[in-house]
Amino acid sequence: MELNAPSAAPEAKRIKTSNSILPLRVENLLYEANGQRLIDNMSFTLNAGPRSVILGPNGAGKSLLLRLCHGLIAPSAGTVTWQGANVASDAATHQAMVFQRPVLLRRSVIANVLYGLKLKGTPRAERAEIADDVLARTGLARFRDTPARLLSGGEQQKLALARAWALGPQVLFLDEPTSNLDPAATHAVESICRHMHDEGTRLIMTTHDLGQAKRIADDVLFIHKGRLLEHTPADPFFEIPASGEAAAFLRGDLRW
Repeated sequence: MELNAPSAAPEAKRIKTSNSILPLRVENLLYEANGQRLIDNMSFTLNAGPRSVILGPNGAGKSLLLRLCHGLIAPSAGTVTWQGANVASDAATHQAMVFQRPVLLRRSVIANVLYGLKLKGTPRAERAEIADDVLARTGLARFRDTPARLLSGGEQQKLALARAWALGPQVLFLDEPTSNLDPAATHAVESICRHMHDEGTRLIMTTHDLGQAKRIADDVLFIHKGRLLEHTPADPFFEIPASGEAAAFLRGDLRW
């Protein structure tokens, strides 16, 4: 399924990149739990524009890094700082996150989207138009009144994206959003993500699928045992990785 092409739709107008919260700056980030250092002295900067993919073996700390950046958990040391023009406002209101397993309300599809808009403070008169628009653009309009938890796995993930898209986030964190989906559903999710990026949303994504990473990534952050070993444009990373660990990962030889 191909999605409708981007247009001057309500969500496109809500993403105000002129007042971006970016860049995101991570400095000397540490996270420890149960006596183990899971994120080790990590530093990088993400500017507006590119689509970033975080790669690494299972247990490298990819999902943990997303949660630290999104503010779901606090670091043990170091800082995660949004340094854009409107950081005086609450940066959290300009971000969204979609998880590997969608977290949906026990409500209808449309009610899931409307509730997110209510929490953000979107005027009541605008909510229905925005919600119907994103459901149409994600191929979910025919499920408008269906209980969300009766959707297939792929449809649930599209609903999680629609709910995020409705909020017009400047930054969207995606934690392996297609890991449990079939190829058709994966294609649909990637298409939604491309449209969101085209309309100004900065994508930061983890994936274990190298094919997907090659399709999506403009730049790659490669982490291993909680350490950032490479942050580089995607093409040179996949062609000639700078670290032995990344080369081993790309060959399918998971080095620990």
